[in-house]
Amino acid sequence: MRRSMALLAAAAALLLLVSLAAAADMSIVSYGERSEEEVRRMYAEWMSEHRRTYNAIGEEERRFEVFRDNLRYIDQHNAAADAGLHSFRLGLNRFADLTNEEYRSTYLGARTKPDRERKLSARYQADDNEELPETVDWRKKGAVAAIKDQGGCGSCWAFSAIAAVEGINQIVTGDMIPLSEQELVDCDTSYNEGCNGGLMDYAFEFIINNGGIDSEEDYPYKERDNRCDANKKNAKVVTIDGYEDVPVNSEKSLQKAVANQPISVAIEAGGRAFQLYKSPDSCML
Repeated sequence: MRRSMALLAAAAALLLLVSLAAAADMSIVSYGERSEEEVRRMYAEWMSEHRRTYNAIGEEERRFEVFRDNLRYIDQHNAAADAGLHSFRLGLNRFADLTNEEYRSTYLGARTKPDRERKLSARYQADDNEELPETVDWRKKGAVAAIKDQGGCGSCWAFSAIAAVEGINQIVTGDMIPLSEQELVDCDTSYNEGCNGGLMDYAFEFIINNGGIDSEEDYPYKERDNRCDANKKNAKVVTIDGYEDVPVNSEKSLQKAVANQPISVAIEAGGRAFQLYKSPDSCML
């Protein structure tokens, strides 16, 4: 059993995500109104690239209209980016056949609870003049696992929490052990609701109260809600003894926390531009 006797920092930001895997993007090369023929060609190429098929009668055509509307939005945004109005570009990633409402309902799962008691301390309360590193790449230090994909399940909260536990365990023990998001999805149900969303703080409390969390290898991710496996729940491969929230509205405190370990963060990822984001750094997390 690997034991991490260290506190986790949970950043008090709202709404994820986390955890969507890298999505291939098609380049946008022109910004005028596209012809029907061109859009349908791009749609066919996109469907082939992303292995998309539709079984319901009329669904492929309905999705084409969503795709065309998203492409129009992408073109307009990128034209503005070329004019210097935006610092990032959009593209036809794997979410290009979804409306923004569908994207939000399927992939965004962080559920806030405004009246919850925050676990605050002075550990990461940064002074204005405190010197902190400008950058820390925890990947190079071995404290970040390989990219994972939550799929069509609103379990971003579980992926965010697990990544922080994996990170602190690696820092303390030297071993990177991928841990089980599925155990949180299935078994952490006091407040969190599996694929219907949750909050990282309660995931940490579950791991503490359970005495640990199983490995991903033993309790693999299934991309859906399942019955809690009691035997695997009792396979406590990694443990933590606490967590705390980073002081709110303090980027300096967040910087201090990140300098000490990978942290669990939820971000506002519901905008249409986030849904269709391409570059720089075209990895959708």
